Amino acid sequence: MRLMLDTHALIWWFAGKRQLSATARAAIGDEANQIFVSAASAWEIATKFRLGKLPKAAALAVDIVGAIASQDFVELAITVAHAQRAGGLSGPTKDPFDRMLIAQALTEDMALLTNEEIFDRYGIQRVW
Repeated sequence: MRLMLDTHALIWWFAGKRQLSATARAAIGDEANQIFVSAASAWEIATKFRLGKLPKAAALAVDIVGAIASQDFVELAITVAHAQRAGGLSGPTKDPFDRMLIAQALTEDMALLTNEEIFDRYGIQRVW
């Protein structure tokens, strides 16, 4: 399965947090799954760390490329098609980072690993 991690899932994975569901932990740990991390998550982590909203995410903010590589996760760039789809999404989610993740999941036909139930309104496959 091709899975993209929502930003909170990525942070919790590296922090070893129990907020990740057992299903989420198993999906990330399953070597049969290909795990993607969006450039939008890197942008979100760096931005929120700089603003003081994610003080415990320093290691990720400083070297997210190395962190992603250490887990054999795959970087997912933001394309013009992703941006166009994110900009055109209607619905309840206003957060631009979330909208990009939803657009990427839809465009790339990936499941999104997130606890955000509101994402279901966009017709994505959500794993949690």
